[in-house]
Amino acid sequence: TYEKVCRYISRESESVVVSVEYRLAPEHKYPAAYEDCLHATIHFMKNLEHYGVDPACIIVSGDSAGGNLAAAVSQTLASRPDLPKLRAQILIYPGLQALDFNLPSYQQNRGVPLLFRERAAFYVLQYLNGDASNLEEVLEGSHIPSDIILNYRKWVSPD
Repeated sequence: TYEKVCRYISRESESVVVSVEYRLAPEHKYPAAYEDCLHATIHFMKNLEHYGVDPACIIVSGDSAGGNLAAAVSQTLASRPDLPKLRAQILIYPGLQALDFNLPSYQQNRGVPLLFRERAAFYVLQYLNGDASNLEEVLEGSHIPSDIILNYRKWVSPD
C-alpha cells in the first residue's frame, strides 16, 4: 500500500527509501514485526556501500504501528556502536503507549473515524498477543498495576 508513496518520497528527495514488509498481527505476534524491521534495518546499514547511501543520512520512519516499530528500532540502534548513528526518526501518528486509553486525546476523539478508541486498544492487543478478551479491562485502565501507573504518571497522564 505504500509503494507509490515511497517512490514519490525517493524521487522528490533524491534518496533511497527502503520499505520493510514486516509480518502482521494477529497471525504473527509480538515481537515478529519488530524483529523483521530491526533485522532489515541492520542489514541495510551494514551494506550501505552496496546501495550508495551516505551513513550520515539514515532516517527511520513509520506511521501508526509502523511509527511504533520505527521508534523501537531507533532506540535499539542508539546503543549499537558498530552501526552508523541515525540522523533522525520520523514518527507519523505513532502508537507509542498502551498504558492509558483514557487520556484526553482518546476522550476528545473517541467517536472520530478512523481509529476509534476501542479499535486502537483492540489493535494493541492483537499486536501483543492476538487475544482481545480483556479489551474492557484495557479500556478501563485496570490492565496495568497501580505501582506502574504511578511510576509512569510523569510521562503518561492527563496533566
